[in-house]
Amino acid sequence: MKHNTHSPASPAFREAGFSFSRDFFESLVDHALQHAKKLGATAAGAEASEGCGLSVGVRKGELESVERNRDKSLGITVYLGQRRGNASTSDFSREAIERTVQAAYDIARFTAKDPAAGLPNKGDIAKTQPDLDLFHPWAVTSEQATELALRCEGAAFATSKKITNSEGAGVSAQHSHFFTAHSNGFRGGYASSRHSLSVAPIAGRGAGMQRDHWYSSMRNAADLAAPEAVGRYAAERALSRLNARKIPTTQCPVLFESTLAAGLLGSFVQAISGGALYRKSSFLPDSLGQQVFPKHIDLFEDPHIPGGKGSSPFDDEGVRTKARHVVKDGVVQGYFLSTYSARKLGMKTTGNAGGSHNLLLTSSKTRPGDDLPAMLKKLGTGLFVIELMGQGVNPVTGDYSRGASGFWVENGEIAYPVEEITIAGNLKQMFKDIAAIGADAYNYGAKTVGSVLVKRMKVAGS
Repeated sequence: MKHNTHSPASPAFREAGFSFSRDFFESLVDHALQHAKKLGATAAGAEASEGCGLSVGVRKGELESVERNRDKSLGITVYLGQRRGNASTSDFSREAIERTVQAAYDIARFTAKDPAAGLPNKGDIAKTQPDLDLFHPWAVTSEQATELALRCEGAAFATSKKITNSEGAGVSAQHSHFFTAHSNGFRGGYASSRHSLSVAPIAGRGAGMQRDHWYSSMRNAADLAAPEAVGRYAAERALSRLNARKIPTTQCPVLFESTLAAGLLGSFVQAISGGALYRKSSFLPDSLGQQVFPKHIDLFEDPHIPGGKGSSPFDDEGVRTKARHVVKDGVVQGYFLSTYSARKLGMKTTGNAGGSHNLLLTSSKTRPGDDLPAMLKKLGTGLFVIELMGQGVNPVTGDYSRGASGFWVENGEIAYPVEEITIAGNLKQMFKDIAAIGADAYNYGAKTVGSVLVKRMKVAGS
């Protein structure tokens, strides 16, 4: 397997605009760990990182903002038996690092003992670190970024005379790299990139105005959608919402657009994550081995997809990551656990310190032709939701109530846009009521899912 060995002076590091090399970070981290040992720490871990990037914003054909960001940090965690202390600094001088280690050591001295505290067990740490193709520097200038943003917004305005205004378009190029090591023998780090292009056009005038947005986000700028395509699609979304109506209160099937279905998946991930489980603040306690979804639903996690937005050879603690079924035939096969939360629950880490990796929610009922029009046919008569508002999700009870807008669908065809409605249910029941998942899979960060059809929800209207 290839390893991520970008040398300090490699063209890729220079192109990204990094100030520091991997070798330099290794020396900082090693010095921090040596100093922790000298002070009497029983165990320690340190990480050095830097990030830099460019963000450009335009609005109504004019340049609005150019921002360059650059940050750097060294963090150290010190253990004195079962006591833990943590401190960080942005000063990379040897004296500052030693002061930071001393601060972490002093915090640990006065912290209460925690039986779950400590570095991961040696048997859990990653032994190999494959290059997952996460680093694609984009040496875009502010002028080039501005031109892309203007093209994107211009395409939105050119779509229709009914596009009357814009909240702006933006282009962002971000790069980062880190190195981390622990006294348990783990050493690792890599560089990564994330680039994006977005626009938010406004259609109509006066009280009837409607806005929508679209974006493209990729690790490699060459994979970004064309600015004209992003602009046109955002404009078409805004236009489709004109002349929206209210509807009377009803109960009906609800189809969540793929972009929103990722949010439903996020609520499930939160509910079966270690922190929520050991704090007893989850609506799915003791769900391991339980039927939470219908039999046709699977959830697969694959941390090693080349270029994936949720890909990583190891988690935030250096624990190896591996592909697995989180849900199989609707039954929960595993939780999302860090070393700490696993110890609190009397279980083993799943390599999810820092969160979930690439998740794919699928249904065995899905056919290749199940695009959005096919999913609307399955919906029949009901609500197709394309925007949700508010934070109306209770993580402890699963109660779900969100402001929404979208389209009323009759006999499988969009009838008219709707707004100012609320959809309500309970996530436990909503998960059980998933009737279908579309083949219109959309990647939202580390989650990939098609549109999701829920059999029945309350819709509060006029």
